[in-house]
Amino acid sequence: MQPASRLTYRLAVAGNEPAVKRFVQWAQAQIEQPGVRGVRLESLEGGQPAMQQTLERAEKFLNLVALLAALLSAVAVAIAARGFAQRHLDDCAMLRVLGLSQGTMARAYTFEFVLVGLAASVLGVALGFALHHVFVLLLAGLVESALPAASIWPVLLGLGMGLTLMLAFGLPPVLQLAQVPPLRVIRRDVGQLKPATLAVLGLGVAGFAALLLAASRDLMLGLIAVGGFAAAVAVFALASYGAVRLLRRSVNETTAPRALVLATRQLSARPAYAVVQISSLAVGLLALVLLVLLRTDLIASWRNATPPDAPNRFVINVQPEQGEPFQQALRQAGVQRFDWYPMIRGRLVSVNGQPVAPESYATDRAQRLVEREFNLSNTTKRPPHNEVTQGRWTEDEAGGLSVEEGLAEELGLKLGDQLGFDVAGQPVQGRITSLRKVDWGSMRVNFFVIFPVADLPDVPVTYISAFQAPQANAKFDNALVRQFPNITNVDMSQTIAQVQRVLGQVIQAVEFLFAFALAAGLIVLLATITATRGEREREFAVLRAVGAGSQLLRNVQRIELLGVGLLAGFLASLVAMAVGWALAKYAFQFSWQPSPLVPLAGSVAGGLLALMAGWWGLRSILKTPVVETLRRATV
Repeated sequence: MQPASRLTYRLAVAGNEPAVKRFVQWAQAQIEQPGVRGVRLESLEGGQPAMQQTLERAEKFLNLVALLAALLSAVAVAIAARGFAQRHLDDCAMLRVLGLSQGTMARAYTFEFVLVGLAASVLGVALGFALHHVFVLLLAGLVESALPAASIWPVLLGLGMGLTLMLAFGLPPVLQLAQVPPLRVIRRDVGQLKPATLAVLGLGVAGFAALLLAASRDLMLGLIAVGGFAAAVAVFALASYGAVRLLRRSVNETTAPRALVLATRQLSARPAYAVVQISSLAVGLLALVLLVLLRTDLIASWRNATPPDAPNRFVINVQPEQGEPFQQALRQAGVQRFDWYPMIRGRLVSVNGQPVAPESYATDRAQRLVEREFNLSNTTKRPPHNEVTQGRWTEDEAGGLSVEEGLAEELGLKLGDQLGFDVAGQPVQGRITSLRKVDWGSMRVNFFVIFPVADLPDVPVTYISAFQAPQANAKFDNALVRQFPNITNVDMSQTIAQVQRVLGQVIQAVEFLFAFALAAGLIVLLATITATRGEREREFAVLRAVGAGSQLLRNVQRIELLGVGLLAGFLASLVAMAVGWALAKYAFQFSWQPSPLVPLAGSVAGGLLALMAGWWGLRSILKTPVVETLRRATV
């Protein structure tokens, strides 16, 4: 320590949670006092940018998986409730004929569903508590201290979510049974929705959406997911209804194959039934496609942040006359790829001709930025890892400036603003012609402000370089410092290794929950296809009774399932691309360009899943004797 030394002090504290919270509150109050400058409070959430971004994205993805699992559960409960209502049509008819009132029947079913929902929710909470220990094992080493005991909040949330799902999507079909005349029940027609049923459905859906937003812990994530699925249901219903109408008109019954004609008639004879089937399958496929797309691109973005050839050495204070010898030394040591930029220290002194001071800004970060010197640079070529978000990068543009968009937002800067810098007593000015998006966790050389010119005359400059040190040469660092004793060589290998270790463990946890949600989604898809088993048994029994062969009916079943799966997969893929883009841009904040082949892949996947699920769940229909099927249908 000597005159002109630049010093910073750090105070690191640890303790139990209440003590840390009290200290944080006290320290934050001290920082916010007038006259306090340059002091900031850091925590795990606000520490290293790469680690912070990784953990934030992982947390959001896990929350998204939870949201999609809840939405899949809604589809599963609605399908199960519909099947329950269909199976109890005869029971309800008999009870109504014998004089049981609608109120008594509604209360009985409500009580039954509450008990079932409570039992299922308790089982789900127990399963979740057991599975969280698997996450602890997958993330072992990231958290060295023992985790605190689980609070009551996850239990209450799980119970509330389960009961809300049961009451919102399971109870309305059953209440509808209790409110129709006996004759309509006997005719297996539950009639139009009643006001009480609509009220229960509306309140349940509103409560379910509120719980989803609370569980997301991120308003933007929750709004995009919930709003996207709500809009998707409307899109699926309209598109499937239009497709069914178009299908009936486009198939020529005189020239088309008989199996295709029969499949078309079955779908178009009950358009509302076909719309429900296609929409349910499309919602399930939407969740799966969205999970697959985001999981793939999110993990790819994590791996790209620290690729195997990421720079692990940052060298600063290279003098201009040392530039060529320094680069030659790197090449002789086997380093062929390296970042090389001039670095200029400058202080922002004016914006549009007006002097700036810390008092001109309200936030502490903006005040710190104005007080300190910036790292400026100049280069004619835009850094390849920097994306221009506004304006245009023009090579050799005299008087131009490219500013990092986060800095521009913090200081209230925009395109066209004139900035003035003091660089070692030399005034330097420029006009903002572009804004750049910079990933500060990319392990690359980045700058707040860049002049898009080859040279800045009369400005003191040093150079900075980033590269990966040759692994075979253990004496490389010492030899480089002996040859250039004035440089500062920062070894980032341990930091990168730690980031990669964290990424690997986080990816394992994400993959585990992804597989869990994927399995749940496939089960829901199987239930969606097999939910039509009763109707198909009766329809095929009638067709077999009038002379249709097993091979013809098997082809009809395949064509119908394939058509429903292809359409549902295509619609789900289109909506998944839109919702995924919104989530990537506004929630996860990473660039995402879905492949144009996604709709094709989604259609094929939907068709194959529908065929496999239909074969598995409906394979015994054609083997059941016609007499037995017709007898069950008339009992």
